[in-house]
Amino acid sequence: MSQETIKLLNIVALIVNLPTYNLLRGQVGTIVEILAEGTAFEVEFSDRTGRTYQSLGLRPDQFMVLHFEPISPSSTPETVLN
Repeated sequence: MSQETIKLLNIVALIVNLPTYNLLRGQVGTIVEILAEGTAFEVEFSDRTGRTYQSLGLRPDQFMVLHFEPISPSSTPETVLN
């Protein structure tokens, strides 16, 4: 994962399966705490009623930040398609 700024309350999605915790790739959670000087993050997973069913520390390479609004083209890596 490119190192973008990860902030409290960012919405993230798992990009790995974590069967030990009954979490699968694609499940959505919220950053609720920054750990180890920003090298890990506490992510809370909740159901549709808002009840937390899992909360655990994750490394940035285990999730991606979801974006709900357009971002500036200058803030994304340029991709050249041939």
